[in-house]
Formats: sequence, C-alpha cells, structure tokens
Amino acid sequence: MFKGKAPSTHHATDATWSKWVALITQRARIGNLDRPGLVEMITNWPESKDAGMSPEQEVKRAEEAPPYNKLPEEEKPYALFTDGSCRIVGKHRQWKAAVWHPTRETTEAVEGQGESSQFAEVKAIQLALEIAEREKWPRLYLYTDSWVMANALWKWLQQWKQNNWQRKGRPIWAAEVWQDIAARMENLAVKVRHVDAHIPKSRATDEHQHNQQADQAAKIEVAQVDLDWQRKGELFIARWAHETSGHQGRDATYRWARDRGVDLNIDTIAEIIHGCETCAAIKQAKRVKPQQNEDRWLKYKYGEAWQIDYI
Repeated sequence: MFKGKAPSTHHATDATWSKWVALITQRARIGNLDRPGLVEMITNWPESKDAGMSPEQEVKRAEEAPPYNKLPEEEKPYALFTDGSCRIVGKHRQWKAAVWHPTRETTEAVEGQGESSQFAEVKAIQLALEIAEREKWPRLYLYTDSWVMANALWKWLQQWKQNNWQRKGRPIWAAEVWQDIAARMENLAVKVRHVDAHIPKSRATDEHQHNQQADQAAKIEVAQVDLDWQRKGELFIARWAHETSGHQGRDATYRWARDRGVDLNIDTIAEIIHGCETCAAIKQAKRVKPQQNEDRWLKYKYGEAWQIDYI
C-alpha cells in the first residue's frame, strides 16, 4: 500500500505521508511484537491486541458508527459531533471542548486553562457522554475528526484499564477523564465514526458540514486587547523586515521575509510602507524638478560612459 500515492480519501500533504511511510516501514522491519507500537511511542499510550482481562474487568468498547447521512431519521437525534481546540490567550494556554447537536442545531461547550487541544478533544467526548446520560438516551452516535479519539474508544480502553490506567508506573495522560468516559460507556451503547476534516467543499456532505459546525463551536474567542497585541506584533515584524531589507517595495519585502522563514501578510507590509518616513523622503526626492542649469545634461543617457582627459 505504500508504493502508491496517498489515498484519495485523505488529504495529508505528500511530505507528511512520506514521513509516516518511513516510520511505519522502519517499525515493520524491526519485527519484535514485544516492542511498543508506533502509535504508543507517539502518544505515550498503551496499545495491545491481547488484553487478557476477565469478563468482569473488561471495558465496553465502542462500535463503528455508520456515516451520518446513512443514519435512519429516527436515530439522528442521538448523534453528536465533537471537537476541541487550544490557543495562547495572553500568557496562558486556554482550551475549549464543544459538542454540536445536528438535529437541534445547538452547541454545548466547556473551557479551561493549562491543557492542550488533545485534552480538549477528550473533554468533548466526555461532554457528549454527559449529554446522552443526562437526557437518558438509549444509545449515542459519536462523530469526531480525531483518529486518536476514535481509536481510543474503539480499542484502547481495555488495555488502559488492565494496566490500572498506568504506563511504566505512571498514570496515563488524562487518566481521570478516561476513567470517567469508560464508566459512562458501561451503561450506554456507543458507536463512533471518524470524519475526514480535510474534504473539498465540492465533495462535502452533511456529515462534513456538521463536523465543521463542531469545529466552529470549539474555537476560542479572543478579547480585543489580545487581538490588539497580536496586531502590534505583526506590525513590528513587518516594519523590521521592510527596514532590514533596505526599504524595498511590498512584494520584494514579502519575498525577502519569506526567504528567511518569516510569514508576513501583504496588507500589513503595505501599511508599513505607507507610513514609512524614509520611503516618503525618497519619493519626495524623486519628485524634485531638476535645476535650469541641469537641463543640458538631460540629453545624455543614464549610465553613459564618458572619457575625461586631464591636462
């Protein structure tokens, strides 16, 4: 499967695809089943084919849900779309988890500080289970664009519980949240589906549009003061690039910054150039008319070579 191109249903860049091929190929050549899996190494979470648990110890796994478009109309009220996000606000990292209910066209969200977007994704799953439990739903269809969340609900929960929610003597990441999720799933039939978040609008279905609604609901609103500071930072960098590059024009300044790994906005560069005093002085100097006694020199071409003899 690695000799061809990336699957058309996924839209990762070729560079990212190549990196995954190299990593998976390298791990396949090792051939030691006792070594941790690739996903475990990346996420620091356990994964195992044989949990070796007694029936009373087993955690109820989620089944795979059908595409939202293929759900019977009477089942769609039990479907929820989840997402989470994180961003720096001021000096703090803020996260937000959101759930979108497509039939009611409503959202619920929880927020906090100090955690990552992955933590927000887990909290969104927990919030969806809370909603289903609160409203006494007989079942829940979960839709997420996170492969980690989908795989965790499909198969990883059993191994985590077998290891007492620890790995190498330490609690797994977000252990308390995952324990709560596992407990809630014991009393609820849960089906999960992964939604491709990178789909062209021309091919987007209702499922993708509802996933986009969850994504929008998870976006963190930023206060105007934070936007002002961000704007000041953009202007400062644009001014530095314009002056350091030798007061070049808009496009030249953009290319100069891009070649040095700095991503600038064209409009921001234009704003800096418009207010640049040095550039204004240069333009003014070009507008000055030549003196009358200099008119005789206008017949000569620019850059013309002259021979001067000294006696």
